[in-house]
Amino acid sequence: MKIAIPAAIGLGVLLAIPMMLQWERPPMDSTQQGFRGTGMVQVDNPRMMAVKKAAVTVPEASDQAETGGQKASEIYENVQVLGDLNEAQFTRLMLAITEWVSPEEGCNYCHNEENLADDSVYTKVVARKMLQMTANINSQWKPHVAETGVTCYTCHRGQPVPANVWSIDPGPKQAGGMAAGRNGQNLAASQVAFTSLPYDPFRDLLTKTESIRVAAQTALPEGHKSPIQQAEKTYGLMMHFSQSMGVNCTFCHNSRNFSDWTQSPPTRVKAWHGIEMVSSINEKYIQSLASVFPDNRKGPTGDVLKSNCATCHQGANKPLYGAQMLKDYIVELSAAKE
Repeated sequence: MKIAIPAAIGLGVLLAIPMMLQWERPPMDSTQQGFRGTGMVQVDNPRMMAVKKAAVTVPEASDQAETGGQKASEIYENVQVLGDLNEAQFTRLMLAITEWVSPEEGCNYCHNEENLADDSVYTKVVARKMLQMTANINSQWKPHVAETGVTCYTCHRGQPVPANVWSIDPGPKQAGGMAAGRNGQNLAASQVAFTSLPYDPFRDLLTKTESIRVAAQTALPEGHKSPIQQAEKTYGLMMHFSQSMGVNCTFCHNSRNFSDWTQSPPTRVKAWHGIEMVSSINEKYIQSLASVFPDNRKGPTGDVLKSNCATCHQGANKPLYGAQMLKDYIVELSAAKE
């Protein structure tokens, strides 16, 4: 007995040390999001925030191009979506895209070096579609991106493939019979914060296959009749939102009543537009490239790599912590024609 007590204390200390290493030391910053007494507060570690912000670099914009002169489509061959830009504007944007997307590979990442007009390099066809997508986001989705907008760098950050993309996840093999019906749960996936929620909420909720839905407003199924599994997917997607933007649930919801829009902060409306935007661009611009992407740029089930909230936000509630890159390229990035 005398030996067991010190051993138990020693074991408790050994277990406590790793736990204590995960604690965050004060002082912490807190920002009130709603009415006093509702617990609607965002808590941040200022030291961690300083490290995260220091890791985000924003390329310096080049000098503005001169206006006037011949159109790019009159000078170069096969300029399909940026033909209304003049030569200087066109060249400025091409140089910027190289820095934003393929600084190591250079122009040849998208172009055949022996014939720049050739479309045989698949990345050129993809880039053309992405320019159309960027112009669409900046013009049609202002309720979400406002005047800050997006550029290629918002997602790519100097990499040919953005760091945060997704494809359909088939999950691990499951046993047959009754053991097979777990609805994607209890797999501790990072995208749902290692909870028991369905591990792949993106496949149905970010491609317009299903609607986000939690609970009916009545005791009986008089309104929508969505199953509980749809609510579980929705909660999984909410965990993704929280991680993607580095916020908690009360950033968009009132703690008194999560479902009531009249009591919710304005950020909930902006988030709703963001969900609609991501679903729309996945469907209209990204999935339409299924026949263009090679197999090594697709997921295990053969679908293309698509966007979610983390693709742009990457841990910040405002991508690039609010850096306004678009204002320096508003002319060039608004010129892409559908």
